[in-house]
Order: sequence, then structure tokens, then C-alpha cells
Amino acid sequence: MTGLRGRLLVATPLIAEPTFRRTVVLLLEDNEEGSLGLVINRPLQVEVSSVLPLWQPYASMPGRLFQGGPVQTDSALGLVAVAGNDLEEPLGIRRISGSFGLVDLDTPPELVGGAVTGLRVFAGYAGWSTGQLEGEIKSGSWYVVDCESRDPFTDQPVGLWRHVLRRQRGDLALMSTYPDDPSMN
Repeated sequence: MTGLRGRLLVATPLIAEPTFRRTVVLLLEDNEEGSLGLVINRPLQVEVSSVLPLWQPYASMPGRLFQGGPVQTDSALGLVAVAGNDLEEPLGIRRISGSFGLVDLDTPPELVGGAVTGLRVFAGYAGWSTGQLEGEIKSGSWYVVDCESRDPFTDQPVGLWRHVLRRQRGDLALMSTYPDDPSMN
């Protein structure tokens, strides 16, 4: 199963381990070599300015770094929403899907700032080897749903898991009411 680029992975309640529990992952790559995504609902208590001060004015609220996943947490990835048509690639930005792109954080922000309508900076990313993500989806660990343009840049990222599930149709919407601790139900 490839071709999930630009879609969301929403952790099912079966994922109990802390790294991915109740996460929402935007897939940036999904091909025969594997998959790569960013956890978009885990803000850290670190301001973007403490690591990339020039990018702080462009950062979407709450203006913090996000924990993008468990891989290479000492590196930073900049996810942006880009104005204009899907075929344009502004200087320093590589389009991923629709209005989403990755910005080269070494590019001076003033060169790309006019094209950017949202920015999140992530420490690390989530990665899967060939066939690994497909196996996790088949085993019931992830729901695959469409991403809406504001999902990665919401000003309430902590509530994104419930919000994304709630807008789905049918039984999947009911999962948004799944208790944090089922034993308390």
C-alpha cells in the first residue's frame, strides 16, 4: 500500500505505547522504500525562537517546536502551508501535497515568508521501513483519513486527535469519544 502521501494517520486506541498514543501523523512520503511523517499534535514547551529565532515571526500559534516523531530528534523540519496553486514551488520550499510543503530552514525567512501562510517546526520525524506501515494499518493500529488544510497548523493541536476523528463518518466518529483510560468507563 503506497500513495498515502498527504493523508493523516490517526492512532487507534490499540496503540498504548507513549510514542504514538493518540497521535495524528501527516504523511510526507509513502512509497516502495518506506514512509515518513510528522506527528502534528505534540507541541513541546520550547519556543521556535530558542532554536530558530529568525523563523519565530512566521510560526503558527502556539509558536512552539513540535515533537515530530522518535527519529532524528536533534534535527528540525519545517512544514509550511503555501499560498498559490499546487504546481508552484516558491524558493526554498518543496511541495509535498496540496498546499503543504517542506521549507529549507537554512533559507532566509524573508525570502519565503510571503508565500507561507502557516509554519510548524518539528524536532524529528516518524519513519517506517518498506511494508512496515502497511502491516501496522492492516493490524488495526492506524486509521487513514483525509487531511484538511488547517489540521497541521491548528491553534489547538492537543485536541486534534478527537477533532479529526469526530469529523469522520459512521462508526469512526464514535472513536473520538473513546475514554483516555477505558478502565474508568
